[in-house]
Amino acid sequence: MTALKDSPYLLADVRLEEGFETDDDVIVATRTALHTLEIRDGRIAALHAAGSTLPAGLPIYQANGRLALPTMRDMHIHLDKTFYGGPWRAPRPRQGKTIMDMIALEEKLLPQLLPTSVERAEGLIALLQSKGSTVARSHCNIDPVSGLKSLEHLKIALERHRQDFVCEIVAFPQHGLLHSKVDGLMREAMQMGVDYVGGLDPTNVDGAMEKSLDAMFQIALDTGKGVDIHLHETSPAGVAAFDYMIDTVEKTPALKGKVTISHAFALTRLSPEQLEETAGRLAANGMTIASTVPIADLMMPLPKLTEKGVFVMTGTDSVIDHWSPFGSGDMLDKACLYAQLYRGSDEYQLSRSLAISTGGVLPLDNDGNRAWPKVGDEASFSLAEASCTAEAVARVSPRTATFHKGRLVSGGVDKAPG
Repeated sequence: MTALKDSPYLLADVRLEEGFETDDDVIVATRTALHTLEIRDGRIAALHAAGSTLPAGLPIYQANGRLALPTMRDMHIHLDKTFYGGPWRAPRPRQGKTIMDMIALEEKLLPQLLPTSVERAEGLIALLQSKGSTVARSHCNIDPVSGLKSLEHLKIALERHRQDFVCEIVAFPQHGLLHSKVDGLMREAMQMGVDYVGGLDPTNVDGAMEKSLDAMFQIALDTGKGVDIHLHETSPAGVAAFDYMIDTVEKTPALKGKVTISHAFALTRLSPEQLEETAGRLAANGMTIASTVPIADLMMPLPKLTEKGVFVMTGTDSVIDHWSPFGSGDMLDKACLYAQLYRGSDEYQLSRSLAISTGGVLPLDNDGNRAWPKVGDEASFSLAEASCTAEAVARVSPRTATFHKGRLVSGGVDKAPG
């Protein structure tokens, strides 16, 4: 990787989007132009059009015409437990296995994973950075087997990358908040720099929906933290849990804007009328959805949620662990999948699909005006071998460099002579 320690500096020949091109009022292409970014104190201090006079005396690096994309955000990953970085290890067969069976398996695996969990977390961080992600939200096990060790190890890994990676932590009771009796451990975790209280399938795992959800919300209220719960349940119990959580947030102002429901598969079981009402209530209460964009028989109503004003995020979940071996760690891959499942293959829809991977940040707004980057924006972005966002999404174009607050954190760029 090219050492880039200068500040300020210039990054020349960066391809930025300028607007849409139309044919009979149909968007058929994206117009781009080359610019030089002036990066100073971690931010974009100026955008210099091609051919303009550049500030004298600043070191110049070359993007060589590559497309700038906003930093990606992996908003649902488990950095604390992974096979990544170790020898190949496929998950065991899942057929006929319940979530309780998987929890029992994990209780045996955790002692094997803990000794290398710091190094493997760092390996995952490097993978995410290589794919253009410098922002993440990681769930971290809080369970009777690992206690607070998984959290302690994750914090070590994140501290080593505090200059080049931003990560929120969710204290995750993977073995059930009530089932594994970890209320006390969860509260200890809240004092260790954790951002969110996690939860898991309150009926299938804890066997007491209201009691489990009440306990989760109470920890959040007592500590002033947010909530991010894994809700896989698709049965009527999953729908009931959804309704109960929305009811709770509606009558508890302190929780508004602070609750994320991850996976949220119960949404696939709602009628159009129920979905319309539920999505409206989610939006009204600032409740967000974190979806891994599943490709099984669960066609998530993600476009409807967005249409109703619900903020939808995506994430890797597992790169490779005892749950799944298929994760790429690439949010552009998720945007491509989202486009295939829900958006379409035309220039406009492909370009809009990037939003699920960047926290809603897009180079062009819906009317084709440049929305990013602007002077003053944080200099966090990746360079892709693509002519425009639509191509990058459709082809999952390689990223050649990733910058975080002006620092080159993955890949490389050439330094201009002189």
